[in-house]
Amino acid sequence: MDVPLWLALIVVGWLGVKLVRPPWWLVAVLLLGGYLIAGSVLGPAIGAVVK
Repeated sequence: MDVPLWLALIVVGWLGVKLVRPPWWLVAVLLLGGYLIAGSVLGPAIGAVVK
């Protein structure tokens, strides 16, 4: 099943805000940072470490 990255980010962000209730700016910084890292050279390296 292929889920677009933008949809996965929206779902993760919504769940994080709903369950943990962090400040909105923190959620935005984490999601934007994760999106930028996933598209960079560091993406495969971090993916290998996480797996």
